[in-house]
Amino acid sequence: MADNSALARSVRRALGDRPIVMVGMMGCGKSAVGRRLAQVLEVKFVDADEEIEKAAGMSINDIFAQLGETHFRDGERRVIARLVAGGAQVLSTGGGAFMSEDTRKRVAAAGISIWLRAELHVLMKRVMRRDNRPLLKTPNPEARMRELLEIRTPFYAQADIIVESRDVAHDVIVAEILTRLVAGPLAGASQPPAAQPSQTNRSRAP
Repeated sequence: MADNSALARSVRRALGDRPIVMVGMMGCGKSAVGRRLAQVLEVKFVDADEEIEKAAGMSINDIFAQLGETHFRDGERRVIARLVAGGAQVLSTGGGAFMSEDTRKRVAAAGISIWLRAELHVLMKRVMRRDNRPLLKTPNPEARMRELLEIRTPFYAQADIIVESRDVAHDVIVAEILTRLVAGPLAGASQPPAAQPSQTNRSRAP
């Protein structure tokens, strides 16, 4: 694919100290694409779920099983509030994180959000590869995933940009993200200010 280094430098310059926050359903590629995006932009990558596990001293599966989803969401909200204040980075969030109004407000104030949108069949193919999704531990995981997707879509749609996640190379998705950023949230900010005409070049008044 084409070299996107110049575009990446432009995005990085315009981004300043703001984080890029990846949102979307489990299996949409937030971590995989987010890591590659962070590499291209030369900023750190942070996985909110990993930070939640560090803070809690237990796995997310154990948090759900022992303490319940409400406890998990409270911790998730606090951890993300801390992370989004951490400057330039690519932050991958859990599938339910953007449901929190407090989290959406914090992300909107501090950074730029990207919804990686994926079709149900794509999500299911990916998530069923591993048995580590506490919300899908049901007799009918696909029905549960469809239900979650319908509930969460209106919240994901509030993200600053939307990029389709599908089975292509991560660099293809990253290139689309960079292009959307400079055409949308970073429009104008990624370009140096236009030079002002010098005094000698200005038209003389009649």
